[in-house]
This record gives sequence, C-alpha cells and structure tokens, in this order.
Amino acid sequence: MQNQTPQDLIEKRLEMTRRYFFQRTGLGIGGAALGALLRPALAAKNVESSPMRVTGLPDVTPKAKRVIYLFQSGAPSQLDLFDPKPGLDNRFDQDLPESVRQGQRLTTMTSGQTRFPLAPSKYAFKRHGDSGAWISELMPHLPNVADELCFIKSMYTEQINHDPAITFFQTGFQLAGRPSMGSWVSYGLGSANRDLPAFVVMVSRGTGRPSCQPLYDRLWGSGMLPSRHQGVKFLSVGDPVLYLSNPDGIDRPTRRRQLDDLGVLNQHRHDHVGDPEISTRIAQYELAYRMQVSVPELTDTSNEPKSVLDMYGPNVRNRGTYANNCLLARRLAERDVRFIQLYHMGWDQHFTLPKQISGQCRDTDQPTTGLLRDLKQRGMLDDTLVVWAGEFGRTVYCQGKLTRENYGRDHHPRCFTVWLAGGGIKPGMSYGATDDFSYNIMEKPVHVNNLNATILAALGINHKTLSVPFQGLDLRLTGVEGHDVVHDIML
Repeated sequence: MQNQTPQDLIEKRLEMTRRYFFQRTGLGIGGAALGALLRPALAAKNVESSPMRVTGLPDVTPKAKRVIYLFQSGAPSQLDLFDPKPGLDNRFDQDLPESVRQGQRLTTMTSGQTRFPLAPSKYAFKRHGDSGAWISELMPHLPNVADELCFIKSMYTEQINHDPAITFFQTGFQLAGRPSMGSWVSYGLGSANRDLPAFVVMVSRGTGRPSCQPLYDRLWGSGMLPSRHQGVKFLSVGDPVLYLSNPDGIDRPTRRRQLDDLGVLNQHRHDHVGDPEISTRIAQYELAYRMQVSVPELTDTSNEPKSVLDMYGPNVRNRGTYANNCLLARRLAERDVRFIQLYHMGWDQHFTLPKQISGQCRDTDQPTTGLLRDLKQRGMLDDTLVVWAGEFGRTVYCQGKLTRENYGRDHHPRCFTVWLAGGGIKPGMSYGATDDFSYNIMEKPVHVNNLNATILAALGINHKTLSVPFQGLDLRLTGVEGHDVVHDIML
C-alpha cells in the first residue's frame, strides 16, 4: 500500500463505485470501435452481426439504406404551401369559431388578442401529377416531382414553442440531453464508410427570417450514447470540418506519427481505467485523420456536370446555401453516409408572412426538387429516404395586422403537413386530413413519434427494440407511449 501513488488510490476508489462498474461494461463497444480502426474488414463483418442489431432489426430487408432529412426550422405554414382551404376566401377577417378552437392552448404571443380573425392564404393552389397533389404557387418546381411525394396532412406535436418542439422532433423528448435521430441510426446501423462519419449535419440561413430561431449543436448530439455517434457539422466558411487542416509546420507524415504516439498513450490509459470514451477518442482521432483526405474530395463539386448543377438552382455553387447543402447531401448519400441532416432557418413568420415565406420558398423549392430528381436519375431514390418537415404548423387566424396582402400566423401544433419520398414510402399519395380551417385533424392523426418510428422502420430498425438502459428505463427515440409505425404509407 505504501508504494501506491495518489492517482492509484483514486482509481481504486473508482473501482468501487456503481458508475465505474457500468463504465467497465461498455468495454465491448469501445473494443469494437478500436477494432474498426485496426482490422476494417473484420470490423465490418462484426457490425453486420452484432447482437444489438440482431435484436434491434426485424427479419425484413430494409427499403432505405440512408436518410436525407430536410428540416425547415421555424415551422412552415401548411395553409400557404400544401393544405388549401378555399372556403376561407369568403370568411376573410371573420372570427375563428369557438367551436373550432375549443379552448385549445395558445402561445403568449396571441393569447392576449381580443380577436382571432381568419386569414385565408393569398396564394393559388393547383393539383399536380397523376396523384393530384395540392401544391401552392409558391413552389413552382416541386410539382415536377409531385408523384414521388407522400404528404402527411395530419401531423401533430405536443410542443407549442420552437426550442422544445425542434428538440422533440429530433430526439423524441422535449428536454435537451437525449440522443438525436441521426445518433440513434448511427448507433443502430453503424457506419458504411470508414472514411466519413455516419451522421453529418449542415445548416443554412434563409432569406425569410434568417436569424429568427437559433439552432444548438445539442440537436445533433448523442446524449447518453457513445459520443462517436453524435453528428459532425459541416461548416460554410473555412475548413468544412473544424480542425481539418494541419497547423502550419505539420505535414501529413508528422501528423501520422503524432496520432500513433497519442494512440499508444490513450490505449495505455484505457487499459488502466477501462473508460469506453477513451476508445471513442482514439476512433475519432483516426476518423479525423482519414477525413483530411475524404472531406476535401467530397466538397469539391468542380467535376459536377452543368446539367446537374442547373437542377439545384443558381445558388448551388455558394457554400453554405441550402442549394449547395442539397448537392453535398447527394454526394454524401453516394458515399453511403447513413444520416444526412439539413437545417434551413427562417420559417418563423409571425407578422409579414407573404414577404418572408416567398424568400424561403425561393431558397428551397428548386434545390429540393433538384435533389429528388438527381437521386431518381442515379437510381438512388429507391434506397434513400428523403424527409421534409418543420417542428409544427401555423394558425389560420392572423397574428398582428390583417390585410388581403399581408398577414402573420402564430405557432400551431394541432395539425400541419410534412412529406416523405423514396426509401420504401408509397409515392404519390396524401395521408390524413384536417378540418375546413386547417386547425384540427379529421382523419388519421400522426404523432411525431409515429413519424420517427416509420423512418426507423424504413431503415429496417424496430423502434421498440432499439434502446439503451438509462436511469431505470429502456430509453428509445419513440418513447414508451405506444406510438407505432404508419404502415399505410409504406411499400
């Protein structure tokens, strides 16, 4: 005992703690991560046959190999984009009937209004494609792919304010700290490309309200899952990924020697204390080293044909734009990145909606359509699930001053529209319906957890068995409330 150092005594005490015991049980995961670095071919086989995946996946061939999630942050107005209510034209500026509102919760931004005047959309709608999908004139390009889309008109959520609603959509829980969907997918399926992350995130600012709602890195965090499953954010300025370039005076062979020496030290520490996050650290250092080659090649779009660039619109060459991010999403999908998350800010339109929403649609309509067409022509849409969604919808009544040409809309969690395409989803259909005011759901309600369960099912993941023990619960993305897959929209 007298030869033990203070550090040895600390480690001895750690061995007697409950927390340390559970850390030690994670060694198998850490060892698998290190094995992926040292013996890639063997590790790939182990990923395919891991016990977690056997219990987490049903005995079916997944339709989707990857997800491209186009999240429209700020909440697009379903009334002005996909859910036309022509009967409102004759009820302009009339009060929303109490029989419709039914005393439902309002935000503090409109709860003090003395009236709730109806604000019909000023935009024309038409049916498109063989499916007869309703799409607003705000999106002139999307009708070209209308028959690829599956609209869910009856989405609803439990959250009425942006931050908890976005957090709920991304993690299945309204409070921060849980794993995001991309992290769950990375955890459940692993990576299919050892030179790129399994989960990549890109953020763009719209021309509607570009600074309206902040987005925090925790939205693509891994929560209590191993940190290697968190999303890697691609940046719009400088290096595409933080610290991708070597510092001045450090060449690639020098960096390799540094990592080798650092790996020895980290492995020694891992052998001593058994913390699985040390293995994660080793794996992430090695991935970062490989990304110094893979990411510059990925983000160099100079070899893309003009015909392809033209599909994405005039902003496709401008880094950080939604159009450029859509193109990069296709290139990431080609390289088998599992989960690609695009956030586009600016949809929070409380007062001057017509001016702001037109800008947002110019940002997104052509690039979104171009992405779907590009995937289709490459034969990738069948195994790539594309999701377009915001955190909630918008009210039929006006917030602020109402005129025929100008109006605003408040948050509305009771009903809104999202759409999906490809990846095992039935094309050319609309699911669910709202009332004449797009205020309440009349048919086939779909909760956020239903949507998330369906996305996982398209990937071949059983949402009920993809779980981790945490604080006495078997934690999962879709909660424990009994929400299930929307089988009616799946092939």
